[in-house]
Amino acid sequence: MSGSSAGLKPPADAVKPTRHPDAPAPGELLGAHYGQCFGCGHEQPHGLHLEARAGEGVSLTAEFTVQPAHQGAPGLAHGGVLTTALDETLGSLNWLLRTIAVTGRLETDFVRPVPVGTTLFLEAEVTAVAGRKIYSTGTGRLGGPEGPVAVRAEALFIEVGVKHFVENGREEEIQAAMSDPDQVRRTRAFEVNP
Repeated sequence: MSGSSAGLKPPADAVKPTRHPDAPAPGELLGAHYGQCFGCGHEQPHGLHLEARAGEGVSLTAEFTVQPAHQGAPGLAHGGVLTTALDETLGSLNWLLRTIAVTGRLETDFVRPVPVGTTLFLEAEVTAVAGRKIYSTGTGRLGGPEGPVAVRAEALFIEVGVKHFVENGREEEIQAAMSDPDQVRRTRAFEVNP
């Protein structure tokens, strides 16, 4: 990152992250945490439909293809969409910790334009944990895992309980998610972002 802020630097007492023993195995597709999520949900017609796979340790890879609905300038991905892709990717890391967390801070560097029709390959990892704070970093590359870096980010996620969503979300959606008989889907619905 080019000059990330002090809020994204782990404190001296931060520890190396530990992958939860029940985390998905390396290579396993994580799937959508919530069908209506703009980042990974498949019920959003103009969403990113981002797909993430567990990596080694507390890391993952993901990808999405920039569609015409994602453009800002003619023929190029909107910077906010690229930031959303990184936020979704970084937030998905929390599933490897089995922690419910929301984005506290996210800083994005835009290195080069991302044309419509391009597949963005994302890599992310948790770098440190300090109490409820989870520090992570990610990159997005053009055309393949070894392609040129187009965008990168650093993030701070804050661990929260389901109460955060119950008190701040829309009651109808919260109740629908909480009544899902599939325990994993029910838990994952509250996984990423405020």
